[in-house]
Order: sequence, then C-alpha cells, then structure tokens
Amino acid sequence: MPKHNIRKNIDQVLTALGAIIVIFLVIIGALAWWAYSFTTTNVTSELASQKIYFPPKNSPELSSPQIGPYLDQYAGQQLLTGPEAKAYADHFIAVHLSEIADGKTYAQVSTESLANPGNTQLKAEAQTLFQGETLRGLLLGDAYSFWTVGHIAQIAAIACFVGAGLMLIFVLLGLWHLSVL
Repeated sequence: MPKHNIRKNIDQVLTALGAIIVIFLVIIGALAWWAYSFTTTNVTSELASQKIYFPPKNSPELSSPQIGPYLDQYAGQQLLTGPEAKAYADHFIAVHLSEIADGKTYAQVSTESLANPGNTQLKAEAQTLFQGETLRGLLLGDAYSFWTVGHIAQIAAIACFVGAGLMLIFVLLGLWHLSVL
C-alpha cells in the first residue's frame, strides 16, 4: 500500500474519531447544562416556597458585627439562591444559635435535657436548637450544596461546548485536508 493511501486512511480515521468526540462532548455538555438548570431552578423554587426574607436594611437584626457585614448586601430580599442560603445559615441562624445555651450544640443540650427531664428551660433550648440546626443544615446541605453542584455542572457544560467547538474546527480542517490529498 503506498504511503499516500496510508496517510489518507489515518487522516480519515482521525477525522472520524474527531467527529465522534464532537458528538460526545455536545451530548455531555447538554446533560451537564440540564443538570445545572435543574438544580438551580429547583433550589430557587424550593427556597421561594419557604418565603424566607433577610431582615430589612438598617434593622436591629443586622446591627451585629457577626451578621451585618455578611447580610447587608441582601437586606430585605427574599432568600432564593445557594450563596444567600449559606450566608443566612452561617451568619444569621448560626449566630443566633450560638446565643442559646451558652453556645452549646443541640446534641450537648439534648443530653443534658435527658439527664434532667424536669428542667423545662433545657427542654425548650434543646427544641429551639434542634429546629435551628435543622434549618441551618437544610440550607447548607440542600440549598447551598446543590446550588454549588449545579454551578460546577454549568462550568463542565461550558468546557464541553468549548471543547466540542475546538474539536469541530479540527474535524473541518481534517475534512479539508482529506479533500486536497
């Protein structure tokens, strides 16, 4: 087989593989974009249904140096995004929870409450900490985490589309090269 035919066969195989890679990258990119859209839309709609609002601007709730610098930018707005959920969980709920029971966690207070069943203050603190830590965990674990995963999928989708575009250029160059052989 002459060298010209071997070179042409190699070019045909590489061009075909390039075309397959383009299709693969477009499919993966489309799935990643769907994952991004699905997660961020669901997080936003679930958060919207909870009707959580940041305290209004200049309100006493934002005056704490542990809260205000982190939440002033969202003052008065409805909590709708993962970053907002993280800010609210870390700089509003967590700060308020630290003010209950001298900063003890639900697990610590619950253990004390079980050891002292007649202590209504410990029981109330345990209940409040349970509710607050549960909401905080949901905001961080569900809203913020899924929002972040969604945005990672968005970056992956963009990378796949860029890769597909570059590979398409190589495929077109390969087809052009085959036409001039």
